[in-house]
Amino acid sequence: MFTELLLCLVVGGLIYFLVQRNRSQVLTTEDGWWGAGAPPDGGEDDSIRLFKVTTSKEELEDLCRRIDLTRPVASLEDSQFQYGFNSHYLQKVVSYWRNDFDWRRQVDKLNQYPHFKTNIEGIDVHYVHVKPKRVPEGTSAVPLIMVHGWPGSFYEFYGMIPLLTEPSNPNDIVFEVVCPSIPGYGFSEAPHKKGFDSVCAARIFHKLMKRLGFQQFYAHGGDWGWLVTTNMAQLEPKTIKGLHVNFAPPSKPGLPMALSIMLGRRFPKMFNFTDVDIQRLFPCMDKLVVESIKESGYMHIQATKPDTVGRGLNDSPVGLAAYILEKFSTWTSKDFRDLEDGGLTRKFSLDDLLTNVMIYWTSGCITSSMRFYKENFAKGLDQPHSKIPVQVPTGFACFPDELMHTPRLWVKQKYHQLLTYTPMGSGGHFAAMEEPQLMAEDIHLFTKIVEKKKKK
Repeated sequence: MFTELLLCLVVGGLIYFLVQRNRSQVLTTEDGWWGAGAPPDGGEDDSIRLFKVTTSKEELEDLCRRIDLTRPVASLEDSQFQYGFNSHYLQKVVSYWRNDFDWRRQVDKLNQYPHFKTNIEGIDVHYVHVKPKRVPEGTSAVPLIMVHGWPGSFYEFYGMIPLLTEPSNPNDIVFEVVCPSIPGYGFSEAPHKKGFDSVCAARIFHKLMKRLGFQQFYAHGGDWGWLVTTNMAQLEPKTIKGLHVNFAPPSKPGLPMALSIMLGRRFPKMFNFTDVDIQRLFPCMDKLVVESIKESGYMHIQATKPDTVGRGLNDSPVGLAAYILEKFSTWTSKDFRDLEDGGLTRKFSLDDLLTNVMIYWTSGCITSSMRFYKENFAKGLDQPHSKIPVQVPTGFACFPDELMHTPRLWVKQKYHQLLTYTPMGSGGHFAAMEEPQLMAEDIHLFTKIVEKKKKK
């Protein structure tokens, strides 16, 4: 008992010291120019232009021709998804894509919400902007930016948008939603110069929101969107009213995390570990190291030589689909590796999955999207943003099948004003697309708490 009490005092003192040490730090950045060539004379064109997703007979004929010329490779017997996307099941997906998938109908679905483009720092930034149809009298819509990751897109949020802008509960907050495409993804122009990382994306999205007239707003992100919105909070903490994320791997593991790994299994109460924390973290070698190695091969490729694999994927729609959809299988649940169909349609429809693939295919953005890994890792893991804590109110949605489990203690090392930490009933890495209702409910819950605190 005495030993445990002493350890608690020591660990508590260290955590307090580490939290207080960086309280006043703010991330800094400088404007960039990502367009081709030198910046033009006369300043930046800040006009906002309507954009519409389109397709053509020629585009679809080219896609079908390339699909027809695919060369199948037989999967190993009894291999399921353990070696990647199972080739036998891939042929079924490709057959549906070629013969039954209606891209024109999906284009209409994409265009159900207003799309726009505006030029920021030399590149056209695409975004979806949805205003609520009705706002309760005496209130105003709450602006919210939602940022996707890889290999996702703005389309991941389509299931959430009506739940946020037209909530069924009259007591819920009504949001005005902005869903941009990270430059180099989807219909946002790719940077023409080296160096475009998450901080650059954060700076551009701040400019976008200011251009739309928002002086303060909420932000939500998962995958790369987690880091981009985190950087937004670090750059302008007074602008971000609240930050909500569903992915928060430790950016700079410190002493509290190390101690919790060494002692957490034996003294879980010391670190406020729950049964779920113990189950997801231990044994550490299996859960944190081996599992990460199994699922991070793509990251090493994209963080070093993205253009090489990108050229092949940009030429082959079947290769592109296999590369992207394998992530929607394994990252939704690691157990799906043991299924013949990868569990793809247990949580998603093929129409939604192929719509996301088509956004990559028709925009030709797979190479530029993968370069984002190169740019973020090229400067090393000790970047200023990795050492600066987030001081804005934060909410964390903890989904049970996320790639990496992050207990409350670890989240609080980075996000010092953690107001909500919600263990979710189901969901994996692509939670916004897989569980839109759960995600929207947690965003509502978090925002209500922040708004209530501000009124006091």
